[in-house]
Amino acid sequence: MFSAGIDAGTQSIKVVIYDSDRKSIVASSSSALDLIEKDGGVREQEASWWVEAIRACFSSIDSEIRKNISVISVSGQQHGFVPLSKDGKVLHSVKLWCDTSTAIECGEIESALGGREAVSAGLGNPILPGYTASKIRWLWKNHRNLYDEMAYVLLPHDYINWYLSGEVVMERGDASGTGILNIFTGKWDERAAEATAPGLIDKLPKIEEKPCIIGKISKERAEELGLPENVAIASGGGDNMMSAIGTGAVEDGFVTMSLGTSGTLFSSSSHPFHDDKLRLASFCSSTGVWLPLLCTMNCTVASETLRKLFDKDVKAFDEAAELSGPGAGGLTMLPFFNGERVPDFPHGEGVLMGMRQSNVNEENIARATLEGVTYGFILGLDAFRENGLDVKSLTLTGGGSKSRVWRQLVADMTSCPVRVPVIKEAAAFGAALHGLWCLEGGKIEDLAREHILYDDSLLSFPDVSKADVYRQGYEKWLKYTEALSTLFR
Repeated sequence: MFSAGIDAGTQSIKVVIYDSDRKSIVASSSSALDLIEKDGGVREQEASWWVEAIRACFSSIDSEIRKNISVISVSGQQHGFVPLSKDGKVLHSVKLWCDTSTAIECGEIESALGGREAVSAGLGNPILPGYTASKIRWLWKNHRNLYDEMAYVLLPHDYINWYLSGEVVMERGDASGTGILNIFTGKWDERAAEATAPGLIDKLPKIEEKPCIIGKISKERAEELGLPENVAIASGGGDNMMSAIGTGAVEDGFVTMSLGTSGTLFSSSSHPFHDDKLRLASFCSSTGVWLPLLCTMNCTVASETLRKLFDKDVKAFDEAAELSGPGAGGLTMLPFFNGERVPDFPHGEGVLMGMRQSNVNEENIARATLEGVTYGFILGLDAFRENGLDVKSLTLTGGGSKSRVWRQLVADMTSCPVRVPVIKEAAAFGAALHGLWCLEGGKIEDLAREHILYDDSLLSFPDVSKADVYRQGYEKWLKYTEALSTLFR
């Protein structure tokens, strides 16, 4: 069976076609997207760009492969806001997850609901900049006529589902990143909706509480994309939810660490998961359970910044870090170059601590950079454990997973074997598996074990003799972080 996964990201639309019989990707395509950037943190895209990119992707795939597709599932960048009219018109440019222009609206919503701690305890998450709720309130405040005309609030992947099938629905995984869903019940919270904008509850789509097939592709879209008219459309989900499926994080304790421009750490949880210290986002999953998640703003951002400073390519930077060794000669990097989400340092900066005449060299700084970034993930793993979720397996994805030095560092620092999937496009592949699961049924855990393959040549086992060095380094990193917190908040 051929299943298609569409990943609607910030930089591109990607499509993969997965052959479940041969357990391989038989076709893939991508199309780049532009980004509207304005002063004040505005980051937007036009929904029409996604449609054009989807058309381009499918047109570049062999027609014989397209004719054999049975199901499509969509992965989409979380938190984006698509205001749709009753007649299918997108009423405003789509404010994206990385749009921070509505921070004031976050405070207004939280204040109306009794403050951040009350919101987090009641809904499972605070209202953070980037979440959908503040974007909706912004539209209500600044474009009341458009808000009144809006019939449906959609997220990016929901809009693509609507484009493909004409169905207006939302599933609880992606919906849990809006700031309006109660993650404990999986239902819209009427108080949060009213605090966001008057009458909003009537504009929120029906929640599909379980992953499912929401309908079939419309005749018009089938002809447009060269697909069969009986192609099923699955409920899909947010990019983190689909990446969890694509990397096997579908069982308690199976953790994925993504070393991309920003960093994410997530795991499946069979029970509602709420970190009262607010280190982890308390999302629902797109598999019917929950997906606690850590997001850091600085991952390969840090390594790329220092690599360019030293004018080294990736290989040379890794070699320099390896020459230093654990502990980086006493240097500690706080890699908050873009500010930081966890720890909550909106005014954070990159800081190099512990410098002495004897230890300031490229090798130690390179090593301290990789260690400092990884300590941020250890903060998340500690939060998992403190909330009763043991780490049984650790999978690496993202550009940083290509680094042998970084893989070994993660294994040594976590005292856990580290593996890397064969298929790198975690979100698109996860969407393809999600569609297959929605169509055929069964247990998602069994599907993941059958179809997710790992590259044995990239497997890294921990060197337990280094655990104490890294634990001491992490404790020092925490002390430095706390000491500078008043400057960064």
